[in-house]
Amino acid sequence: MLRGGTGMLGVVNFITFLISIPILGGGIWLASRANSTDCIRFLQWPIIVVGLVLMVVSLMGFAGACYRQTWLLRLYLFAMFFVVLALLFFVVFAFAVTDRGAGQVVMSRRFPEYQLSDYGGWLRDRVADPQYWATISACLRDGHACAGMRRLARDPNTGMLVPETPAMFYGRNLSPIQSGCCKPPTSCAFTYMNETYWEQNPGVPTVPNDPDCSRWSNDQQMLCFQCDSCKAGVLAGIKKSWRKVAVLNIVVLIILVIVYVAGCAAFRNAKRIDNDEPVGMARMTKSHPSRFQF
Repeated sequence: MLRGGTGMLGVVNFITFLISIPILGGGIWLASRANSTDCIRFLQWPIIVVGLVLMVVSLMGFAGACYRQTWLLRLYLFAMFFVVLALLFFVVFAFAVTDRGAGQVVMSRRFPEYQLSDYGGWLRDRVADPQYWATISACLRDGHACAGMRRLARDPNTGMLVPETPAMFYGRNLSPIQSGCCKPPTSCAFTYMNETYWEQNPGVPTVPNDPDCSRWSNDQQMLCFQCDSCKAGVLAGIKKSWRKVAVLNIVVLIILVIVYVAGCAAFRNAKRIDNDEPVGMARMTKSHPSRFQF
């Protein structure tokens, strides 16, 4: 039966076990997104590892509190300290590598467009690396990232489903991947045929310094997957996902620090009770020896 400080330690470790669940869930959520949209596989594993380690450490501390094993509780507090540091490092790292870059508003378009030059630092270099981008672009193609672009609208006169008009398409709220990878940039002045098929308008000049205009292909396996705008769209998707998980981890980190401080206090209290028990028992035996004799 838990008593005093050990009882509090048991409660504290149960709380840390519950805290590990949203951390682990955040990593699994990112992993599921990596398979379908972002195709980025180097973020979710540190989060999953932190969640699993925190879960194991909390169970270790709970066992130490139940069986009043001082060495196990010391190991728990030591490991918890490094878990807090790892989570703090991830939060700082996530905000540091996603501090730059945002979508640009385009006239007569509801969806923003993205440029690689707006991003910088380690994350951009990682995504733009030719070898790594080959893996990402292949993932986007295999995952049919642009399959959701096709939509039909109901004709108000006939009531039949017909392809969207250009005005309908420009009024849609596209994801960063769809905006950057599934259509050419607006600056290329291509003519809309359907969501993923655009023809160059010979009467309207394109931006000469934008290489994405020549990289666009109506081949459904190519589209703009080699465009800088596609890389920027992937970066925008990463930034959105990372910021969500980082905010969740900030909340978890604050709770975890409070729990860790409470655990340290409970451990000291439990250790003091264990040290005082033999002294108190010896005094009672000396004062009232008959109470402890049969």
